[in-house]
Amino acid sequence: MKINMMEAEAFDLVIYCALCEDLCPDFSGCFSGIRRKKQVHFEDVTTGAIFSNEMGRAIVFAKSKGILSGSAPFRRVFEMIDPELRVEFLIDDSQPYSRGDVVAVVEGKLRSILMGERTALNFLGHLSGIATATNNFVKAAGKGGLKILDTRKTIPCLRILEKRAVTHGGGENHRMGLYDMVLIKDNHIDAAGSISEAVKRVRARWGERYKIEVETRNLDEVKDALELKVDRIMLDNMSRRMVKRAVKLIAGRAEVEVSGNMTVGKVRRIRKLPINYISAGSITNAAGHADFSLEIERVKVLFLDS
Repeated sequence: MKINMMEAEAFDLVIYCALCEDLCPDFSGCFSGIRRKKQVHFEDVTTGAIFSNEMGRAIVFAKSKGILSGSAPFRRVFEMIDPELRVEFLIDDSQPYSRGDVVAVVEGKLRSILMGERTALNFLGHLSGIATATNNFVKAAGKGGLKILDTRKTIPCLRILEKRAVTHGGGENHRMGLYDMVLIKDNHIDAAGSISEAVKRVRARWGERYKIEVETRNLDEVKDALELKVDRIMLDNMSRRMVKRAVKLIAGRAEVEVSGNMTVGKVRRIRKLPINYISAGSITNAAGHADFSLEIERVKVLFLDS
């Protein structure tokens, strides 16, 4: 998933906010300064007291196995603290790593490395956790063409990064927001009175501009959606038995997405049915945190003239 210029600015703002949490006693003042593009002073009272211009090297190693994601925000954290730091990743995003693997090396002023350590690792751990969870679902889906989708169950302001992590894990992105796809959900149906009325209003407003997906809760709603010739039918929180009956009804006349508290075990149980997508909120909102550690190499420390 590519990031355009406006998204890159938002990406930088997220990184700045994370740094402000760790390195600015006055968060609102720090954030305000960043918005006005003023120089912001970051402070680590421990590191600043111990180090000044000493140079060193740190390695980042994995404490579990998984799929890597988050190299971009990790690198950007250190660039914002000190542009002279050198960050090199030995494993690329979307690639597997094992416990004990060195995934990155950071070189430069020890003070700068230690100031950015936790913020950078937070991004790397969170996003690699999502990529790893996604990959577990992808492997459970097998090689039959069934695709794993994410949802909008993301941490506010981290959606771009989290959805990128999903692709690193082998999954695909559903809609980015409420503006790029029509998904008629249960509350739309109940408030409009019926699937038919909701679809009618969408088509009156948008014509053929957007594909239409409808969330269904039972076989009667599946039949209603089929009669309206929508593009995709979501089977929400249905048992395997009901999913099997639903796809028999659909018979290839619409794309089929299965959703609702999906787990790796559930994916394995339904993967041989004729469905196109499985969407899982847990790959972003309950993925867990991949464990990485940054350690300064115990070598002779080099000093620069102050």
